[in-house]
Amino acid sequence: MKIGLYFGTFNPIHIGHLIIANHMAEHSDLDQIWMVVTPHNPHKQKNSLLDDYHRLHMVHLATEDYPKIKPSDIEFKLPQPNYTVNTLAHLQEKYPTYEFSLIMGEDNLNSLHKWKNYEVILQNHEIYVYPRAASGEIDGQFINHPKIHRIGAPILELSSTFIRESLKNGKNIRPMLPPKVWEYIDHNLFYRK
Repeated sequence: MKIGLYFGTFNPIHIGHLIIANHMAEHSDLDQIWMVVTPHNPHKQKNSLLDDYHRLHMVHLATEDYPKIKPSDIEFKLPQPNYTVNTLAHLQEKYPTYEFSLIMGEDNLNSLHKWKNYEVILQNHEIYVYPRAASGEIDGQFINHPKIHRIGAPILELSSTFIRESLKNGKNIRPMLPPKVWEYIDHNLFYRK
């Protein structure tokens, strides 16, 4: 089975994440997409994150009607901060018959050379890249790389940061969230202050 790993803090998960995940599930050779909820991204401030459990629960709510998309808390059990290369090694050991690939935006591909042991990742895993409106110059070594596949997913400029800021300012962002995620955020008054 070929699994696409879509990493993120999902703080909160929004329709942009779902559209990309579903597009990868339906328009690539990946069998399943695992939404890997990152407890602590080395590049983000921990204190800006909603509790790990709440973010994972929102991913469950958002994906329950999509059989090819699964939430994953695999990184909750690993040492922090999390590095993708370590998570991939752990998953390969735990699921030796699965083939794991990464899903990332062009902006992340642009900084892949800064990732810990990125050569090891590229040697052992394929990468599925979706377009971003502003991704900058792609590093030459990644342009025609045989393990990097560009997937023509819709370009969505929607960010969790924008959603959090809008909620804090009392704006209605309901259309940007899966309905059950909106209800959960609204009921718990998340991101209001």
